Amino acid sequence: MKMSYTLMRHLRRTVLLSHQIRVESTMTNVTQEDFVFRPPIAQWGKVIREAEKIVGYPTSFMNLRWLLSDEFANMAMHLRKVADTNHPIIKTAKTVLYNEHNNLQPWGLIILLLSKAINPSTSQLQTNTVVEQQRILAELTEMIRTGHYVHRGLLNIPIEERGKNTDTEMFANKIAILIGDYLLVTANGMLARLKNQDLSYLISTALRDMSEGEFYGQRDKQNMPLPGRPSTKSNDNFIINSDTLPLDVTDCAGSPVKEWTLRTLYNGGSLFGRGCQGALLLAGQKLEQQEIAYLFGCHLCLAWQAASELQKFTSTNKENYSLVSAPVLFALNENPDLYKSIEKEKSNITRIDLEALKFSILKTDAVERTKLLYVENAKKAEEYVEMFGDSESINAIKRLIKTL
Repeated sequence: MKMSYTLMRHLRRTVLLSHQIRVESTMTNVTQEDFVFRPPIAQWGKVIREAEKIVGYPTSFMNLRWLLSDEFANMAMHLRKVADTNHPIIKTAKTVLYNEHNNLQPWGLIILLLSKAINPSTSQLQTNTVVEQQRILAELTEMIRTGHYVHRGLLNIPIEERGKNTDTEMFANKIAILIGDYLLVTANGMLARLKNQDLSYLISTALRDMSEGEFYGQRDKQNMPLPGRPSTKSNDNFIINSDTLPLDVTDCAGSPVKEWTLRTLYNGGSLFGRGCQGALLLAGQKLEQQEIAYLFGCHLCLAWQAASELQKFTSTNKENYSLVSAPVLFALNENPDLYKSIEKEKSNITRIDLEALKFSILKTDAVERTKLLYVENAKKAEEYVEMFGDSESINAIKRLIKTL
């Protein structure tokens, strides 16, 4: 811990320097699926602070344990060397250090609130043990998500294009790999120390889903996801269940709701669901209750994802958006001709005029359908969490669901 203050200064200087850099690089990962949720700052921050008082743990600093380690300090020193680039690792550093309660979906906080609502009244020693294990679960879930997010922010530089002009990008890729590896290894070490085989199995299924998600569907040369060709099939419902089998990809590509749901579960929804389920497993709850927790976590993640994507299309700011976000998929389904402009640039989607495409999307009913998608999933998440009774913790979760 002797390096903690120095480390934080180095990290903050790094991201502050990057704020001054004009975004010019065409290599940057600009349309990757985004898991950043930005509700109104004042209102969201107030709800978060109230919820943290209930769990008695400042989850906004949940990642400081690994941020302040000596191992991460060495990587942070090297991170400063790429502060003047537009590499995705800099964006990730900003997200982690400057979340101010409003940038990241508060997974760890939700897991702790749910834990507090269902923990049985046992001896003080047993209760303390379970609470500590659940706190570790919340931390490692956040850590896995961050590590995965870092790993996905790599730049794919073709061999023939590598040279002195790409040395900085190559170096930044190495740092991103090291940081992501460090987070994932640390998280797995924390999971192993809990010595719970059933919990390890649950989290491993989520890791499998996240890995398989990286290979689902077509990708451009930067490994950016491409939407499936619009399908006319009538069945557009994705059934979520808590079994630990691989996610069903049958007839998902090109079917808006099914493809979007599958991608969101692959990209974190499954992990959040297993984190919620694991909290109940540690508390000794029945399998039926664990399944409800999993469904709650999945639908809450889906609701937050829909809300995040809605903001990108309803905001007056020029924000980049993912080509596999719900509004895009709905628009392609309504107007298949839009798919041609994406298919034409499928080797490098950075060449797509996102503003022109957004203008065409807003002419369809894509935004309205995405709003319905959010409402549906938020309602299901609230219905599932209400099955755990009426308590201060559950009410706090319901406020977090509604504060959008």
